[in-house]
Amino acid sequence: MNKFKILSINISEKKGELKKPVSTAVLEVDFGIKGDAHAGNWHRQVSFLAQEDIEEMIKKGAIITYGDFAENITTEGVDLANLPVGTQLFIGETILEVTQIGKECHNNKCAIFQQVGDCVMPRSGIFAKVIKGGEINSESNCYYSI
Repeated sequence: MNKFKILSINISEKKGELKKPVSTAVLEVDFGIKGDAHAGNWHRQVSFLAQEDIEEMIKKGAIITYGDFAENITTEGVDLANLPVGTQLFIGETILEVTQIGKECHNNKCAIFQQVGDCVMPRSGIFAKVIKGGEINSESNCYYSI
């Protein structure tokens, strides 16, 4: 069993807004996080980014906090970018499946790229779809299976 931790759960009500931390979230099957603007019936329902990757950006001078990369879930203790597509993530009673590693940066580059000349999300962020829904929080038992 490969364990990891949730450091923050982040949502935004509208696209283009910074995501803000919330204490709990409800994951809905084939949708994503209830109340998040990026949820929907597609392959990028929930986004993840590791604290270890965020720290890389802080060392480069980025002034950032949880949710600033538009990640829904900030993790610790797992190298997300090296999880293969199809990996199952178990968070509390929920099950998610990794569907994509990284993503193209926006045409005009994100605010973080503008700030420090780099952004970790395109190479280290991952996306997943919800297979089994339920409520999650930072105390949820988390592990993954490749």
